[in-house]
Amino acid sequence: MSTAVRWAAFGCVLAPVVLVVYGASAGGVMWVAPVLAAVTGICRLLLRRAERGGATGARSAAGDVPR
Repeated sequence: MSTAVRWAAFGCVLAPVVLVVYGASAGGVMWVAPVLAAVTGICRLLLRRAERGGATGARSAAGDVPR
């Protein structure tokens, strides 16, 4: 498991706890962890896609990829 994924999981747990400590209702913050997890997952997928797509795009632009 990468460091970024561990920090994301930590943030998904910590954010609702902090909100409850600072006065938000427990029922009101029940949506925070799943939403943060979904956003984290989407960002991770987009970063992977950009890393793969960016590398092939750069190679094709440089003429390294046969057609």
